[in-house]
Amino acid sequence: MHLIFNIIWFIFGGFLSGAIYILGGLAMCFTIIGIPFGLQQIKLGIATFAPFGKKVVEGPGADGCVNIVLNVIWIILFGWEIVLAHLVFGVALCILIVTIPFGLQHIKLIPLSLLPFGRKLVRADEAA
Repeated sequence: MHLIFNIIWFIFGGFLSGAIYILGGLAMCFTIIGIPFGLQQIKLGIATFAPFGKKVVEGPGADGCVNIVLNVIWIILFGWEIVLAHLVFGVALCILIVTIPFGLQHIKLIPLSLLPFGRKLVRADEAA
């Protein structure tokens, strides 16, 4: 079932939004200071391609000093806009019963979009 939902997601917006994330991440990687942020944005793009059947998990050093500082910078510069976009799309898609699963995927991507350093999206069976 996850495969069918991922295919529908990919066709109706997942490819476009993931590609935009990746292109933005590549643009950020042109500067040395932007490389860590660009890599996180590329990670978000890959996660946006097929989010069904996956879960956001924290890595071993998610609450480390460097990750906290980078997450604060991320929230101030990029994160709040991405979270707002996922929130708007998530709420809009939850209006119709048929599109609720797609709205929930946008809502699931909010924690990863807000605090990407130290977190990743893995298959749900790997997260257990």
